[in-house]
Amino acid sequence: MGSSDTLPTLESLHFPSAQQSISQTLSSLRRSALTVSNRLQSIETDAAFVQEVADHYGLPLVANERCGSWYISPVDKAGSAYFKSTDGHTGQWDFSFRRLNLQLLPLARDHGGCVIVDSTRRGKLMPDALSKTIPIWCAVLNRALFPSETAYHAVKLPPKYLGESEESQIANRIDGFVKSLKDLKLDLDSLRQQLGKPIQIAWANRSYFYPTDLHRSDAYNLIILCSASKRVHGAEMSEGGYIQGAGDDSEGWAHGLTPPVFWANQAILKRTSEEELPDLIAELISEHQHHSSGQEATLIAPTRNLYISATDARVNESGSYDLVIDCNGSPAAVGGNAKRLNLGCSAAKLGSRDLRKSLNKVRDFVGAQLGFDSSRSLLVTCDTGKDLAAGALLAILCLFYNDEGKALHPPPPPPWISWYHGNGFNRYEEQNGRSFDASLSKRIIGKQFIRQRLAWIVSSKHDVNPSRSTLQSINAFLMQPPDY
Repeated sequence: MGSSDTLPTLESLHFPSAQQSISQTLSSLRRSALTVSNRLQSIETDAAFVQEVADHYGLPLVANERCGSWYISPVDKAGSAYFKSTDGHTGQWDFSFRRLNLQLLPLARDHGGCVIVDSTRRGKLMPDALSKTIPIWCAVLNRALFPSETAYHAVKLPPKYLGESEESQIANRIDGFVKSLKDLKLDLDSLRQQLGKPIQIAWANRSYFYPTDLHRSDAYNLIILCSASKRVHGAEMSEGGYIQGAGDDSEGWAHGLTPPVFWANQAILKRTSEEELPDLIAELISEHQHHSSGQEATLIAPTRNLYISATDARVNESGSYDLVIDCNGSPAAVGGNAKRLNLGCSAAKLGSRDLRKSLNKVRDFVGAQLGFDSSRSLLVTCDTGKDLAAGALLAILCLFYNDEGKALHPPPPPPWISWYHGNGFNRYEEQNGRSFDASLSKRIIGKQFIRQRLAWIVSSKHDVNPSRSTLQSINAFLMQPPDY
């Protein structure tokens, strides 16, 4: 036996230190599998399956944001949906009035349906958004818009996936959701025309296509619920680098990379080492932002002069709007400009709290500057264009606009006057030297009224998603009288 064949001594063997537990070792191995490179390669693999599904049914692809966009090339992406898995969680089944997804109706009508793409992390066959949230949505729309088409009224759920008890409890809630949808006072006839015919749903995932006999039909719009990723039962390190639901929670791993930047730069991202990826991604994002055309403002129908967007100098400083309210902008930056109001709200939940304290400024600014002239445009922005700006607009709609989307002439007194002070409405008229339409004395702003106005915003800008804390701030401002 040569020296190279000498058996190792006990002293030469390396054992993990006592401080390094098995759990720590497994966590380290898991992190080594969850690299950015592995995630991007997994996304490419899943995207190929998604395209196969689209080709099989001959239907356009729709991303259930945020995860779904990773699996669809922008050139093949027909639209976006905003269904949350939380609305399908056991015991919390819901038809969300913050996420109506009415933008899907004309798209489904024009193409005979669509494929909605989403994914979920390891261990599950599909996200709750595909197994419960969207099936609930489809059943509600079918009953509300096509009451005589009873063959499509039952809520369709994936085969042998939920227990009988859960299926029964979901079915029992549908009629209540239908009533709540009708209470929004949306134009159901218009929605019926936009959709054209009832919805039929099917599922496509790596385990099965179900039902197998469904194809495009003149009798219904076919919506395919596609879960992009292969189901992984064990840990990621057992799959040779494949990661189920690799596009999920991208804020935690992508270094700011977005689906459009990923799809435009696949080749260079693939050949770059893991160590160099963060710097490359930062460079690609900077280039993308430089060439971006900027944010576009969205008109809130049925008004003709209220707009919403994310804060963008190219939009709200372009002079295209008569008035601008920036929820996150610094008040010091206004510089005496009477046509602009910056609220200085913080981000996230603290921002919702700040907004609550600033809504009286919004009310006074709109009352003084807009002049209740529907020909004058008002743009409301925040950092995302989805949360605080939506909240501020909701307050404006409730306070100053009638059911037809026209500014009230003159604007009514605070909503709490008539019901909190008894004859306070009349006293308010006397003190302010103005007379009001008698119907305004009965105009009570309650939760249902606020929900109706919110539906205007959600129907106009489909990615709007005001947080619960923002909506609570709006409710408190509109419904609670001030302390004396």
